[in-house]
Amino acid sequence: MRYIMAMDTKAFSALAEPSRLRIVELLRDHPSSVNDIAVQLHMRQPQVSKHLHTLYEAGIVTVHPAAQQRIYTLQPGPFNNLQVWLQSFETSLQQRLDKLDAYLNNNERN
Repeated sequence: MRYIMAMDTKAFSALAEPSRLRIVELLRDHPSSVNDIAVQLHMRQPQVSKHLHTLYEAGIVTVHPAAQQRIYTLQPGPFNNLQVWLQSFETSLQQRLDKLDAYLNNNERN
């Protein structure tokens, strides 16, 4: 419980929607404008803007103006928090696998 309390769960909600997840995957490669994202994902600009607003509110992206465009960039913070949370499961799962391995090895000998 200690990990989830330290993590803002808005990131989970924002990433749960498939279109927003696709936008994040696109932004993983490079910052992009709303129009570039709309073209690459075959979506209308207002839809992309709405999704980007949700991602912005969740702290997943930042935006800065560049001439007539708004460029969106991923923020590492929420992903670092997700990684820490996921790693908390890795330790627990590894302990379980080690116990299973010891049990199976013990049964092979008997």
